[in-house]
This record gives sequence, C-alpha cells and structure tokens, in this order.
Amino acid sequence: MEKFKVTFYPDNKSITVEKDTAILSAAISCGVYINAVCGGDGVCGKCKVIVKKGKVITQPNVSVTQEEKNNHVYLSCLTTIHSDLEVEIPPQSRLTFGSISPEELEKRLKGLYSEAEEIDPVSPKETGGFTHSPLATKLYLEIPQPDLNDRISDLERLYREIRKTVDIPSMQTGLSNIRQLGELLRDSDWKVTVTLGKRNDTVEIVFIEPADTSGNNLGLAFDIGTTTISGQLIDLNNKKILGTKAAYNKQASFGSDVITRIIYAKEENGLDKLHNAVTYTMNQIIMELTREHSVDLKDVACVLCAGNTTMIHLLLNIDPTYIRREPYVPTGNFLPVVRAAEAGININPRGLLSCVPGVSSYIGGDTTAGVLSSGLYKEEDLSILIDIGTNGEIVLGNKDFFVAAAASAGPAFEGSGLTCGMRASRGAIQKIKIHPKDLSVDFNTIEGAKPRGICGSGYIEMLASMLSCGLLDKNGKIKGIGHKRVRGGKENREFVAVFKEESGTDADIVITEADIENLKCAKAAIYSAVSILAKRMDLNLSQIKKFFIAGGFGTYLDISSAIRIGLLPDLDRTRFFFIGNSALAGARAMLISNQAMKEAERIAGKITYLELSVEPGYMDEYVAALFFPHTDLSRFPSVDL
Repeated sequence: MEKFKVTFYPDNKSITVEKDTAILSAAISCGVYINAVCGGDGVCGKCKVIVKKGKVITQPNVSVTQEEKNNHVYLSCLTTIHSDLEVEIPPQSRLTFGSISPEELEKRLKGLYSEAEEIDPVSPKETGGFTHSPLATKLYLEIPQPDLNDRISDLERLYREIRKTVDIPSMQTGLSNIRQLGELLRDSDWKVTVTLGKRNDTVEIVFIEPADTSGNNLGLAFDIGTTTISGQLIDLNNKKILGTKAAYNKQASFGSDVITRIIYAKEENGLDKLHNAVTYTMNQIIMELTREHSVDLKDVACVLCAGNTTMIHLLLNIDPTYIRREPYVPTGNFLPVVRAAEAGININPRGLLSCVPGVSSYIGGDTTAGVLSSGLYKEEDLSILIDIGTNGEIVLGNKDFFVAAAASAGPAFEGSGLTCGMRASRGAIQKIKIHPKDLSVDFNTIEGAKPRGICGSGYIEMLASMLSCGLLDKNGKIKGIGHKRVRGGKENREFVAVFKEESGTDADIVITEADIENLKCAKAAIYSAVSILAKRMDLNLSQIKKFFIAGGFGTYLDISSAIRIGLLPDLDRTRFFFIGNSALAGARAMLISNQAMKEAERIAGKITYLELSVEPGYMDEYVAALFFPHTDLSRFPSVDL
C-alpha cells in the first residue's frame, strides 16, 4: 500500500498515512483536531479544510459551495489522500481543547457542596449528611515483632494489627504486596502505613509503605461529560478540595453526541481512539492538579468517576454498541472497582478506580450522582432534576419513588451543530437582548472577550428576545424583511446578531431558520419528556414543587427566557434552583463517604426508567411542543404573546 506525507497548517504537524485515508482521520492521528459534529458522516459540513498542495479525491456533497471548490475547500471526512499533501485548517473548522478559566470554573461549579468542611479524620463526622469514610484510607501501624511465643505469619500479623483498629470482616491483598511484605516489614522496623481501599464489599490492602505516610492520602473526583470533563483533587483525610480543573473532552473530534461516538467505536481502532481521548484529557487534568499542589502521584490512591453510560463504557474501553440497539442494554450499570491503571489513568499504579452506578443505557451515573447531591432522594415534596445537556436526563420523584427519562435533545444547547454555535468558552455570547424599535442588539460574552459565536444560554435568550419583539413567529420563521439584520428570501432566512466588524471572527455572527429548527427540536425534547413523566405518574406539572437545573448549561440560563420559548414549564420562578455541576458534587460525596456510595447504589436500583421512544403518547407530546412556546397556549399563561 502506498503511503503519503500530510502536513497540517498552522499546526505545522506532519504524519505519514496510507493511500485512501480520509483527511479527517489523518488529522486525528496527527493530534490535529477538526470540528466534526457528525462524527465524519459528511452531513454537518463543519470539517472544511483547504488543500494547499497535492492530489485528493472527494465525494459529492452539498456543504461545499462552488466558490469554495474553486478555492480548494473540501470536507475532510469525505476527502481521501492520493499524494503528499499540505492542508490548512481554517479557524472555523478547528477544535480547541484548552483548560477552562478559573473564573468560568467558579461559575460552572457553583452549587451544592461547593465547600468541603475540614473535619477531624479520626471521629466519624458528617459531611452532607454522610459519615466520613473515604474510598481509600491510610492507617499507620507499629506492628509487634514475631518471637518464639508469637509465630504467626507476616501477612496474618498485618491483618491482625489492622483489625485491632478497624472492624473489617473481609480483607484481601495482592500477590505483589505479599511478595515484598517480609523484607518491607523488617527494613522498616515493623513500622508501616497501609492504604485500605474499598472494593465493593471487600476491603483491600492496596499498598504498603515504610514509616508513617498517613498524612498524604489523596483522591480524585471526576465528572466525565460528553462535552466537558471536570476533576477535583481531594484530601481524603480532611475532605478539603485542593483544586479543580476542567477541559473539553477530546472525543468531540469523533462526534458531538454519544450516538455518533458509539457508531465511531465500531470503526477500525475506533474504540481505542475514543478511550485514549478521554483518558488523555483526564490525565492532563491530573497532571495539572498534582503539579500545582506539589502532590506526588504515589499519594493519589483512588479516582471516583461519574458520567453517562456511554462515557463510562468508553473510559473503561468497553464496547458501547448495544447501548443504541434495541432493547438498549449496556454491558454494565453496577461496575466493580478496578485498578485505575487498567483504565489508563495515571495515579499510584495500584490505585483504585470506582464508577458511580448507572440505571440504563441513557440514564447513567452522572444522573445518579445528581439525584444524590441535589437531595432529591430525601425530598418530601415532588421534585424534578433536569440536566439540560447533550442527552437531557430528567428524574421525577421524592423520597418514595423515582422515574426517569432521557430526552434526545442533541448537542444544540452545547452550541454544536449550529451555524455560529460554540461551547460556553471565552468569546461566546451568553446573554443577548434585541431592542424592538430598531432591532439593535446588546450582548455579553464570556470573559468579556470579542464575540466569536453563541453558546446555548445565548441562543435561548436570543430566541426569547426575537419572539418578544415580533421577529419570530411561533413556527420559528423569521420576520422583519427589509431590515439590514434580516437576510434571505422565503427559505432559511437569517438574523445578524453581530456584524463582522464587531466580532472576533472574519464573518457575521448569525442565527438561521435552520438553527432555530434545531433549537426548537431540542427544547421540545426536554419539555415533552418532563410533561410525559408527570402524565405517567398522573400528576400535573403544577404539583411539582422544586425544579433542580443541573449542569454547566444552567450557569447562565435565564429562567424567564427558557419559559418564553417553551423549554421549561410556566410556573412560579421561585420553584427553579440552579445546582451547578451536580454530577461532580455527587462523585465527590461518594469519594469521601462509603455511606454516600451505598445511598447512590440504592438510588440507582430504585429509579424506574421510561424509554420515551416506545412510550405511548410521547410523540404527540413532542410534536405539540414544536412551537414557541407550545401549541397549547393555556400551558403558558404568563407568556406575553
């Protein structure tokens, strides 16, 4: 097979690949990340590149205009390599994966359990209602030496001394520990520190160290999101949060949602690539946290991860194929504690990795963690948890029951798949208001930077403002023909939010009718899922007293705007509570308390999952919600139409 050299600019990175390799695949292998929302299926039109030199063969598509073709623009996913190439990645096609700023993190992670109180690690204090009993515990021992009157083996002697301090019915350790035990005990004058890890119902001696190192006991909590991965470094002795980091999930190169990634996993080496992308991101976060806080990796004993079912499968390199095939069964929901090294996570080589239990293919451990950290599981009143993200998980219930559904909202609220959409990062328009008299636009961007695009909360405010000033009808069609901000004919008009002279890009920032249709479908999916859950339990939405809005998306969400477009029910605004990253908060609670983990297992086992695709009446609810705010206007009495 012939091989050719491909050089990517402006990265100035090169790779040699076989003939007929897609440019997108070559870029990923080279560590150059191109925006490919559809996962390389050729339908999103986002992965455009400029071939500066060389021969390629491309498939016909409607995403590249004739003018672009004349300028050697191609879709990288549909274009294969047939000679040495020089390829330029334009700014709008590039994916960046920098860390999220501390200011942005503070906003995103603000919510329940944002501060961890310091406690006496010896006495059983309470944290968030849970007893302090971390996933890994260090215990310093001064072991009596053997003599002719006490000749039990070294291993039994170690077990005996541990049980003098801690009541452990079932205990084990690995062969590598046993092999070094005799020499280690004698070289350390029988003074050692053991790290005890909870592996389900068994306690394992994870590793043994000479002298007293019990003061250095650290763990990591992670929320592995489809778009963003967040991690916290925790002192397990006093529960103090030492640091928090977040970064964008590098799996975005293989598709913006879980379905496209599941499909990609069946490609040659696809599963390995997806697995490596998530572990690379996590290890980068770990490296930054440990460096900033002068932590030795050998003192990091455990990792606890929350994530949707697909993300956890990809983390553990488990084939996710059957998650999307009827009857939609994952390989596992309650997964055993494993060595972090088995999953490619860089902590102490013998350290442990535990995952929050999930419920079904589309209700994962991140939802379980959210129910735990929000306190929904102990509410007397009827409450609902809504995580408005790529997947849109919803849980209705109280202390007596839970029923859950996953709404196929897609990545629109993450800013993906839209003409000028972007993630909630620097330069994203997060707030926007259109003045009805002259259609002038006021906006705010994240970090106050020049606008580069619009994130999910910005789109919601834009739609609400367009509706309020008569620019948009209930079907999502743009009106106001004749104004300089409204362009296009009868089909697919667009509204210019920011002209390129004001923007941080070389193009106008617009919203098109195709974008509006995409957002309308996403909001309808969320609202109809909430509505059908209530109907299934013979409830009226007005009977639900608390609405917990979870996830980074909720950081900037304006409730009135969300109600105006029909995303959320039209109820008293005081019923809505933003709780930040509830998945990370729940993972942290489980990391520092085995009692919290047991509660999470109980929650996951108690949730009844509704598969909306086969739920009677769901499609009627969904179609009825495909208007602004809804076809049944009596459901939105406060909305000024």
